[in-house]
Amino acid sequence: MSVLRLAVLASGRGSNLQSILDAARCGELDASVRVVLSDVEGAFALERARTANIPCVWVNPKAYQHKAEYEEELLHIIKGYHIDCIVLAGYMRVLTPHFIRGAGVPIVNIHPSLLPSFPGLHAQRQALEYGVRYSGCTVHFVDEGVDSGPVILQAVVSVMPGDTEDSLAARILAEEHRIYPRALQLISAGRVARQGRRVLILEGGMEDEQACLDQRF
Repeated sequence: MSVLRLAVLASGRGSNLQSILDAARCGELDASVRVVLSDVEGAFALERARTANIPCVWVNPKAYQHKAEYEEELLHIIKGYHIDCIVLAGYMRVLTPHFIRGAGVPIVNIHPSLLPSFPGLHAQRQALEYGVRYSGCTVHFVDEGVDSGPVILQAVVSVMPGDTEDSLAARILAEEHRIYPRALQLISAGRVARQGRRVLILEGGMEDEQACLDQRF
């Protein structure tokens, strides 16, 4: 089994980055984070990378006149590390179709709702305002929409009476830390495949299903 080489994009604390690093260190994830990039100079995700002796780069969006130039710089850096997958871990910028097409590798994101419900910002607030009884998180492939790509894994979290946005977010975050490394391990093990919008988790003896797959990672 080969080790999945990852580039991680993060804008904030990097707690999902840490869950990935921890899973790799204890042997639960056959992956190696090769580089961490951030659009925020003081993002704690960069400090997590430094602590783990992982190359990290702040790429200042304000240094570029156009978003396309900024994304070209991101791609230039990422491709220098010969990575297999780009992981978004609290990266707060919407990637353009130009970046997605130019990456040449799968891009994976985690979102704090049960997609397709409540995409975009403040998903926990949206869930509370709507009055749902269950929320959760979703690991999905990134496509050219906003939180609209095919679903890999989801985890369900009950919405409790008296929940605030912060309390719900904290319980969802614990599930994010659990399922994000798991989804990446499925990709690393070659057990994730796509059939249109469906993501298939492959088991042994699925030759008939594998024969009709149109994309596999």
